[in-house]
Amino acid sequence: HVQPVESGGGLVQAGGSLRLSCEASRTLSSINAVAWYRQPPGKEREFVASIARGGTTTYADSVKGRFTISRDKELNTVYLQMNSLKAEDTAVYYCNEGGTYVSGGRYLPNRRSWGQGTQVTVSS
Repeated sequence: HVQPVESGGGLVQAGGSLRLSCEASRTLSSINAVAWYRQPPGKEREFVASIARGGTTTYADSVKGRFTISRDKELNTVYLQMNSLKAEDTAVYYCNEGGTYVSGGRYLPNRRSWGQGTQVTVSS
C-alpha cells in the first residue's frame, strides 16, 4: 500500500482504553517521523502525537499522561495506546508519515501521506 493504514478504533466507555495501529507504507527506518492526528465531529484535524526516527516523541497537551505513541520496527507499525479516555477524545484518528519538525519541535504533516482514518467513540 502507498498510504499508511490505521486500525483499532471502536466504541469504548469513558475511562477505558484502546490501542490504535498504523501500518506504515514502507520501513520505519526510511521515514523521518510518524504522527497521529484526530478530527472531532465538526472540528478541524488536530495533532495528537508523533515519534521521530530516532525515537523522540511529542504529544499534544490534551493527551499527555494518557496517550503513548510507540513503534515496532519489525512490523513497520506505530501504535497509539490511549488510556483514561474521555468523551472529548471522540474523533476519527489519522496516521501521517514522513512529516518534518519545524521550529519549536512542532510536527508538520506530509500532506500526501494520510491514512483513511479509524473512528474512536467514547461514551460518557
